[in-house]
Amino acid sequence: MQIPKDGQNVKKTTFAVLWALCFCHLFNDTFQSIISAVYPLIKDSLALNFTQIGIITLTFQFSSSVFQPFVGRFTDKYPLPYSLPLGMCSTMVGLFCISQAWNYGMVLVSVALIGFGSSIFHPEASRLAYLASGGRFGLAQSLFQVGGNFGSSLGPLLTALYIVPYGQGNIAWFVLAGLVTVAIMLPVSRWYQQNLERLLPHRSKTKTVALKSPLPPWTVWIALSILLLLIFSKYAYMASLTSYYTFYLKHKFLVSTKASLFFLFAFL
Repeated sequence: MQIPKDGQNVKKTTFAVLWALCFCHLFNDTFQSIISAVYPLIKDSLALNFTQIGIITLTFQFSSSVFQPFVGRFTDKYPLPYSLPLGMCSTMVGLFCISQAWNYGMVLVSVALIGFGSSIFHPEASRLAYLASGGRFGLAQSLFQVGGNFGSSLGPLLTALYIVPYGQGNIAWFVLAGLVTVAIMLPVSRWYQQNLERLLPHRSKTKTVALKSPLPPWTVWIALSILLLLIFSKYAYMASLTSYYTFYLKHKFLVSTKASLFFLFAFL
C-alpha cells in the first residue's frame, strides 16, 4: 500500500488512507471485544462474581469513552500525528498484561490500558477520515465504521477459536496483530503530518473565511444533546448484552463457553 506524498491528491478522496484506517479500526475494535469475550475464562480462573465483571466493563468503558473528548479537545489545539501508533502501543501492553493477569487488580489495569489506547485512536482516526475524504464525508465515515463494526464481532469468534481451547495466555499472540497495525499506522501518520496544514487554516498562508452556523446556539446544543442521549442509550444496552450474554446462554441453555461465543459473534 502506497500512501500519497505531500501535495498529491490532497483534494481528492485518498482511498489508501481510508482503507488503512478501516483496517486499523478493525483490529482496534477486535482487541476491545476480546475483553468481554474472555469474561467466562477470567470469572472462572479468578473466581469473580458478576459485580466484579461489571466493574471490569465500567473501567474499560470509562477509559475508552470518557477520555475521548478530552483527547479530541487537546489534539484540536495541539495535533499529534503519531498518536495513533502510540495509542496502539498502549493497547498492546494491555493485551499482554491481561494474558498474564493473576489477580483482579491486574485485570482492571489491563482493560484500562486497552481502553486508553482506544480513546486515543478514535478521535484522531475520525479526524484523519475527514481529512482523507476529499469532501465525500459520508463515504469516508462509512468505510471507517465498517472496520470497527466488523472488528467488534471478530473478537468473540477469535476467542472461541484461539483462546478458549488453549487458555488465557494465548491472548498475548494478538500483540503480533497489534504490531502489524502499528506498521500500517506509521505511513498514515506520516501522511497526516504532511497534510496537517489543511486542518489548521489559521496557520496557512491562504486567507480563509470563517463560516457561521445558520442555527442559533441553543438549537445546536439541543440537537447534540439528543444525539448524545441516543448514543449513550445504545452503548448502555450493548455493553450490558455483550458483558452478560455468554453467561446467560451458559446458565439458561447449558451451552459450552465456546458455543456461547459463537452466538455472541452472530449477535454482534
